[in-house]
Amino acid sequence: MGMREMQQRVFAKRDAQHLLVKAPPASGKSRALMFVALDKLYNQGRKKVIVAVPERSIGASFSSTKLTAHGFFADWEIKPEHNLCTPGSSVGKVDAFIKFLDGPDATLVCTHATLRFAFEKLAPEAFNGTVLAIDEFHHVSADLEANRLGALLREVMNGSDVHIVAMTGSYFRGDSVPVLSAEDEAKFTPVMFNYYDQLNGYDYLKSLGI
Repeated sequence: MGMREMQQRVFAKRDAQHLLVKAPPASGKSRALMFVALDKLYNQGRKKVIVAVPERSIGASFSSTKLTAHGFFADWEIKPEHNLCTPGSSVGKVDAFIKFLDGPDATLVCTHATLRFAFEKLAPEAFNGTVLAIDEFHHVSADLEANRLGALLREVMNGSDVHIVAMTGSYFRGDSVPVLSAEDEAKFTPVMFNYYDQLNGYDYLKSLGI
């Protein structure tokens, strides 16, 4: 179905409610999320998928993608009005986020900041029926007092039936604070794909600089 080895590993765990994907940059995490999210929409009863990225430029990784051309059962589609990684005021994007939750469409991409600002106006149960994908998951912190994204994650996990897909190439933080508490991490099904796995997947590698 057009999946790389890493994406096959992630897709095999697609039924997990909370999925933690640890894989190097350029290994295909964005497309792995598309495969899993579409399965959750079509086969697992989920109604919405929200993808949150740390900065606007990364949102392009989750733009509309033709997956049926390689044999998958659906394409990944993001309507222009549901791409909230464009320049503009945060107020308008928060309004668009809330309108999306109440509307008929299924997929949206926004920044971590838009997600946080929108959550200030929402109750955790607003995320019932959704898949929340958080890219660059190491921006989350177990220090819930200092990290609003971490506090948001804890609240929606405890207050709704949300499905989480967490993706990161580096599951650690520079400030030595854990990304998740041991209690919360135990709720996640991990999928690991390390640098050795990725290097073994190359047919032609002329040089490698670390």
